[in-house]
Amino acid sequence: MLVLENIHAGYETVQVLFDVSMTAVAGEVTCLVGRNGAGKTTTLRAIMGLIKPTQGRIQVNQNRIDDKPPHQIPTMGVAYVPQGRGLFKELSVAQNLEVALMAGRAQPDTKHDALTLFPRLQERLKQRAETLSGGEQQMLAMARALCLKPDLLLLDEPTEGLQPSFAHLIKDVIITLKERGVAVVLVEQRIETITAIADSVVFLQNGRVPESVTGDQLRADPLRLKRYLGVS
Repeated sequence: MLVLENIHAGYETVQVLFDVSMTAVAGEVTCLVGRNGAGKTTTLRAIMGLIKPTQGRIQVNQNRIDDKPPHQIPTMGVAYVPQGRGLFKELSVAQNLEVALMAGRAQPDTKHDALTLFPRLQERLKQRAETLSGGEQQMLAMARALCLKPDLLLLDEPTEGLQPSFAHLIKDVIITLKERGVAVVLVEQRIETITAIADSVVFLQNGRVPESVTGDQLRADPLRLKRYLGVS
């Protein structure tokens, strides 16, 4: 599904990623774990074409995407929910979804399916995105990404700052998407979420990947998480 090979990337003269390699498989959740500044968001931005690797290659479904402009990446089956959500806040819930439907590979039932996963949004279709609560905005950001009908979904700390009920809902939706065969790459800091849903874990430290483990290996040795997250 997703293959990163020896990626070097950064911002202008500052290199952030050094020889990063990882894979994500259909129907699995791959957690990207590390401290703040480790390079997690930069990795997701490189996949989306928002920054161009200076070395290496990125493939999705055996198609190379690192040489494609950012606007083409969603049409190749990749959706991204960034930190901060990236909503069009002055548009309504419905309008935010329509933008994604026009940009992706939508089918007649795509919008209905996204709203089924987040039924609260059905009641707020005419509301401006900026009037939603933080949890509702996160729902909208994920629903909008699902309107692209992705094979690969990139999530950058989707439960950050959310109350437990919203965080639990987001986790349940991720599990549902995994069961439907979507490959999910999840940047997450909540240890309980990582241990509950990770099929594989890629650790990032100072822009490098010191090790990758399966979810079962992580659950057998949870101290690994504490080492890379800096949790005492």
